[in-house]
Amino acid sequence: MRKYLLGGLAALALVAAPVSAFAEDLTFMLTNSSSLAVKSFFTSPVGVDKWEEDVFGDNYLPSGNQVNVTIADGRDVCTYDMKFILEDDSEYTENDVDLCSLGEYTLSDSE
Repeated sequence: MRKYLLGGLAALALVAAPVSAFAEDLTFMLTNSSSLAVKSFFTSPVGVDKWEEDVFGDNYLPSGNQVNVTIADGRDVCTYDMKFILEDDSEYTENDVDLCSLGEYTLSDSE
């Protein structure tokens, strides 16, 4: 009986592991109020010295539009650095943004 119970607990732990990864996802609304489209968007937790992969991939965020962004990196952090590459290849970087407390971020020309 004990052998089956331990095997059942191990199987339960394997099934529960992927579910806990989803609990770490961070979702926020990104609004592009700038005059240019955003063609690439990178994030990185504060203190990490390299950018994660492009959140948009092959997509882009046109001027005047917004999108829900999910950072599914499995980390339990709220503060990120963000880098935007605009359609004219100019770059804008914002550091130390607490996305959990904000719940949204707006990029504008006055940045």
